Amino acid sequence: MSTLKDRLRTDLTSAMKARDEVRSSTLRMVLTAITNAEVAGKQQRELSDDDIVGVLSTEAKKRREAATAFEDGGRAEMAAKEKAEAAVIADYLPEQLTAEEIAGLVTAAVEQVGAAGEGMKAMGRVMGVVQPQVKGRADGGAVAAEVRRQLA
Repeated sequence: MSTLKDRLRTDLTSAMKARDEVRSSTLRMVLTAITNAEVAGKQQRELSDDDIVGVLSTEAKKRREAATAFEDGGRAEMAAKEKAEAAVIADYLPEQLTAEEIAGLVTAAVEQVGAAGEGMKAMGRVMGVVQPQVKGRADGGAVAAEVRRQLA
């Protein structure tokens, strides 16, 4: 079993004992999402730590988007709940890259692919090089925006 999944389960037990409602409900939700990912597809499989980071990233993105939607709708209490859940999930994700670090990786990828003068036609190739490097450490939308900026 993956060490990250073990850590999540151990932390869930601790949160339940401490009666930390937000943390325990968020960890339950994350563990359920991991289980769903394990049984998705034709054959059940055990997720690796990298796969679990992918699930966590997806769940964190859902929370960020929901918080934004609730804020836009004038539901501050629901937005705060979503932000609190996102903060719990962020504890289990790798250190997030800064905008400068993303820009540096994209610049290196553009040079590696040789896409400097090709414009947007090269976006797929550049993203193919950058995505494995930033997996779980940066939002895909932010990376795509930086690639577009540098290729334009």
